[in-house]
Amino acid sequence: MSDKYNVEAAEKLANEALHLPVSAAVPIYEQLLLTYPTAAKFWKQYVEAHMVENNDDAVKQLFSRCLLDCLQISLWRCYIRFIRKANDKKGIEGQEETRKAYDFMLNCVGEDIAAGPVWIEYITFLKSLPAHSAQEESQRMIAVRKVYQKAIVTPTHHVEQLWRDYENFENTVSRQLAKGLISEYQPKYNSARAVYRERKKYVDEIDWNMLAVPPSGANKEELQWVAWKRLLAFEKENPQRVDSTFANKRIVFTYDQCLMYLYHYPDIWYDYATWHAKSGSVDSAIKVFHRALKALPDSELLKYAYAELEESRGSVQPAKKTYEGLLKDPANTTALSHIQFIRFLRRTEGVEAARRYFLAVRDSPSCTYQVYVAYAMVAFCLDKDAKVAHNVFELGLKHYMQEPGYILEYADFLSRLNDDRNIRALFERALSALPPEKSVEVWKRFTQFEQTYGDLASMLKVEQRRKEALSGTGEESASALESSLQEVVSRYSFMDLWPCSSNDLDNLVRQEWLSKNIKKKNERISLSNGAAQTDKASSGVATGSNQSTKVIYPDTSRMMVYDPRQKPGAPAPEVSNLATLSSLSVPSIVGGTSNSPNDILRAAPPALASFIASLPAVEGPSPDVDFVLSICMQSNFTAKQTGKPGTTSKQMQGVAAPSSSDISGPNKSHPVPNSSAYKPTRDRQTGKRKDFDRQDDNDTVSVQSQPLPKDVFKLRQMRKARATGSQTGSASYGSASAFSGDLSASSG
Repeated sequence: MSDKYNVEAAEKLANEALHLPVSAAVPIYEQLLLTYPTAAKFWKQYVEAHMVENNDDAVKQLFSRCLLDCLQISLWRCYIRFIRKANDKKGIEGQEETRKAYDFMLNCVGEDIAAGPVWIEYITFLKSLPAHSAQEESQRMIAVRKVYQKAIVTPTHHVEQLWRDYENFENTVSRQLAKGLISEYQPKYNSARAVYRERKKYVDEIDWNMLAVPPSGANKEELQWVAWKRLLAFEKENPQRVDSTFANKRIVFTYDQCLMYLYHYPDIWYDYATWHAKSGSVDSAIKVFHRALKALPDSELLKYAYAELEESRGSVQPAKKTYEGLLKDPANTTALSHIQFIRFLRRTEGVEAARRYFLAVRDSPSCTYQVYVAYAMVAFCLDKDAKVAHNVFELGLKHYMQEPGYILEYADFLSRLNDDRNIRALFERALSALPPEKSVEVWKRFTQFEQTYGDLASMLKVEQRRKEALSGTGEESASALESSLQEVVSRYSFMDLWPCSSNDLDNLVRQEWLSKNIKKKNERISLSNGAAQTDKASSGVATGSNQSTKVIYPDTSRMMVYDPRQKPGAPAPEVSNLATLSSLSVPSIVGGTSNSPNDILRAAPPALASFIASLPAVEGPSPDVDFVLSICMQSNFTAKQTGKPGTTSKQMQGVAAPSSSDISGPNKSHPVPNSSAYKPTRDRQTGKRKDFDRQDDNDTVSVQSQPLPKDVFKLRQMRKARATGSQTGSASYGSASAFSGDLSASSG
């Protein structure tokens, strides 16, 4: 395989091995299992190939290699078939061996949610055993009852079937005894069934055919990691509320199954080991780490975690062997392994052991300046020996004068000693040796030091020297020597206290960035202007051509610094035939706003763009779209009439739609040409809320087809209006309040 963990190639090899003789297929299987040691399906296929050839010795050897690491029901059922076949003709001795094999299997994988058929198969096997006396029959019934009672409290797919079989079994043996046993185990069965339903939700998310590959960040792998994490969290909650021994056994089984598929995930191994340690079983945690280091021999993280566990329980020698294993191969030895071993020796063997090791490795190729810093800090912080630490830093300075990181660490050490004279000397020595491009951080620290320890004159002098030294390192050489307000902010701020507001700080940063890019923008503007002149010259040549050869360059001078708090800008000037878009704004790429209607039309769908382009130009303030739509929805529009003979335009306009003034000024009175067709204004205005409530139900019904609401209060008001009209003899009405519903008669 070109790729070691190519899953498709592995599946293809396994399929090819199925059609080969065992002798030819063995190298293929061994290659596959070397790459995927927890692939139960490959082990099962390998075992079955030998079982077909009756190679019992090879089958036993394979089972001894894979059973305890591959807790999958299909592989274990293959194992029990082999055991039963091998012991079928051995009589009582063979039956006993088979029974032990079943007990061993159920002890290992009986907690699997798919283990129901195994429980049923075992019970059937026990019932089939011959009983030559009443005592043997009684012993057989006791054995069957024990298995049943274990099976019905185990959350499996067949837990309900097992409960029904158990009830029948107990009723067959003794109805009197069955009543008490069933009532005793009924709550336990109910709990197991409820837990099964919850567990099934988590188990269904797991891909049981997945091969164990190193994490690559693929979506499927991450989903499986999450699914296993959720299942583990569920089991750790002990949802069945069983005793701690039984609950821990179930958690161990879930971890072991998880590691079949997440075999290359160090975090799963670490979680497993730390769970054992927190549960009080440190020995089990050590065994898990041994398995983890065998699975991931190159994982430094797991090695440090294992050494830490051994050291924490007082086993210094195993921890030391782990550290020495990291240092065994000089080609792969890192500076970090030297540092951690120095610290380990200082903790476990004392000052002299750490000192001897440092002196032994200080000239090795894998010893970097970090090793000098680490040992100096061990001597200073743990041994309380500032002189030794100072000597180590001075020794390292001979080799690492060109390392800004080492200079800064040395300066920090001297700051702890409050040795300002030597700090200044260190900065001067380092800055004279460092090239300008590597001295930026050193100058920054030197400036901060003077702001803390120096006076105003020395502070300003160092800042000026810094600007002169760094003026040639960037493109803004001319502007680097100029003073800026940022320097004042730097001098007069302390920790998280600033001499200005956060808005002022943001403005200063933006202005500094803009000032650095002024020259670039001017160059771009000149280039764009030259291109524009070229366009003008070329446009005169292609005047009669339909195709435009003009190239449009973006105006980079109008680019702005992105700020998520930036508000949309003012509307752009109107564009002919598209003036209705003048109030719209679209966020631009650079953080400003683009108000060009052409840009909006390009971004809109063709149908919407066509509709917007056909809108008439409107001058003046733009209306509130939602408000206009609400008026339209509540207004009575005449239905479109097909041309009837004799119908005039005035007749078609018998009912006028209200204008915006009808809503904005509801107290204005309007004459109605036909009082018989009059609908009170209260219907349209106070019924506004009702219209909105009925809108979802009457989307397909026109306004004119809606029936009049049967409002008793409104009818009473209309009767009063008619009575008043008959007394006064007037046939006209005056203004009415749109929201009170009161109608008053007045002379026309």
